[in-house]
Amino acid sequence: MPIRALTGFLEYLQSEWGETVTRAFVRRTYEFLDLLAEFPEIGSLENPEKQIRGFVLIKQVTVFYIRKNDSIVLLNFYDNRQKPMNKKK
Repeated sequence: MPIRALTGFLEYLQSEWGETVTRAFVRRTYEFLDLLAEFPEIGSLENPEKQIRGFVLIKQVTVFYIRKNDSIVLLNFYDNRQKPMNKKK
């Protein structure tokens, strides 16, 4: 999910669910990033060929990422309520 899409998602959370839910999502995301920095292989291997890992951030959202050298690249925040065929890895 590009930054613009993530911003749109946060705006959606804010308008539909309010400040409390939005803050909880942002807090959970930062907690995950801290955990990911310490344990980069915490996510399940979703695409072995491309070494893409996924982690369920909250039941509605899965984060996909890859390790590149000493860095971690976030690829997508996927809405789990979508059809599985829309999942891009």
